[in-house]
Amino acid sequence: MKLAMKLDRMATAPSQSVRLGDPEKEPAMKKLDAKERAAALKGLPQWREVHGREAIARKFEFKDFNEAFGFMTRVGLLAEKLDHHPEWFNVYKTVDVTLSTHDAGGVTENDIRMAKAMEEYAKR
Repeated sequence: MKLAMKLDRMATAPSQSVRLGDPEKEPAMKKLDAKERAAALKGLPQWREVHGREAIARKFEFKDFNEAFGFMTRVGLLAEKLDHHPEWFNVYKTVDVTLSTHDAGGVTENDIRMAKAMEEYAKR
């Protein structure tokens, strides 16, 4: 039980600069337009728009599989809590991530918040 509580705190405690809302209290997200996406990506320099679809993506590289898996575990716990799940692919020490809010048909503030949280988790 203590380990589960610790993991939950780790998954939900990114730095103060990352604000993650409560999905039950927030209205449905609207898709960001091209200007809004470009502005948001300025704060996420390693993220890029995905050609041919309304999504953003990034490749994370870690020291080894253990670090990559730890990152995925933290993000997975947060994704469950927020009911906002990434598309991802893992091979050994790399994790390729694509974010898009399917219900909105593109990138929303939820995706930007998730990307910011992932950046924080990758630093740990």
